[in-house]
Amino acid sequence: MPKEKPRVNIGEVIKTYRSQRGLSQGDIERRTGLLLAKIAEAMDISLADFFPGTETPRDRETQKALGELSQDEIRFLAEIKKYSTTLSEGDKRLVLAMIRKMATLLPAQAVKKLVARRPTV
Repeated sequence: MPKEKPRVNIGEVIKTYRSQRGLSQGDIERRTGLLLAKIAEAMDISLADFFPGTETPRDRETQKALGELSQDEIRFLAEIKKYSTTLSEGDKRLVLAMIRKMATLLPAQAVKKLVARRPTV
């Protein structure tokens, strides 16, 4: 996300011209051959970002989840997202299985280390 929002709101500009001409978003997509969703995906933003005030329940859920994450966690997830776009569905499932396995192993390993460090009397 940009640190500062652009001064010109492209969503509002498009919406205004489209509304004045009585066109729907679908009409624009059919006339131009461009799917706004693909443009948003290419820029790694939500489609709703083009049209303020059109926040979906999923957008609100995502914002809530992001608000609960630390900056390190957000950076970590962004790294994963960057590389996951080239993975097949099977590879994505494999990576998630590996993460789950590692997450269950780490607490046990931490306990072993703590026990090993405990001074003997």
